[in-house]
Amino acid sequence: MVSAARCAWGAEIQVFAALGHGRSYGASSRVGFRTLPGILQSGLWRMLETLPPSPTRAIVTDVGNDILYGYPVEQILEWIDQVLVRLQHTTHDISLAGLPLESMQRLSPAKFLVIRSILFPGCRLSLDTVLAKGERIDKGLARMASAYGLKFFKLNPRWYGFDPIHIRPSLWNAAWHEILQIGPSENGKSGGALETMRLYLMAPERRRLFGIEQFTSQTGLSLPHGGRIWLY
Repeated sequence: MVSAARCAWGAEIQVFAALGHGRSYGASSRVGFRTLPGILQSGLWRMLETLPPSPTRAIVTDVGNDILYGYPVEQILEWIDQVLVRLQHTTHDISLAGLPLESMQRLSPAKFLVIRSILFPGCRLSLDTVLAKGERIDKGLARMASAYGLKFFKLNPRWYGFDPIHIRPSLWNAAWHEILQIGPSENGKSGGALETMRLYLMAPERRRLFGIEQFTSQTGLSLPHGGRIWLY
């Protein structure tokens, strides 16, 4: 995402992100030995309130994690509604991504069980239940985008391989160009593998590792090819 944004808008971009594998929008979530607060409980919102007015684009995606944590459809959509209301205090240029339903629908029950056991070991939902909830949430997101006058983006099933919910790394750049609705540009450089690893290892403002609370002040990590990122 950072490389695509830099190619579109230049080396002075600033990225404020609340993300993480398996991140929940409204509750704390644990993957392995790492626990993150819900996106709604993160420091992102406090940071956005301090920013001076400037051209800003927001992306809301990866809504499906909360299905696998067992939260009701209505609760998940309510959390996303809260996110959109908060974001509109900063920008009305918001893209809301749907769920990778076509990719998930290609799963066999056996393959689903393997992926569920690896990524969401506490989940006991069946594939049929997850797909049914996913369809309801996807329709709810589309209605929400229409009601707020936002862009609703359908994810391309060709971006996904064995893992039906994470875009293949080889297609990250192309996918983010399409999600951000930008064409190819020479106005910036791709960060390459080194930048990708640096971003992957970047510590968010708050997390728990092995049960130990960690706080990392976010001053904006400067990237070698331009741009700064804050992670919450």
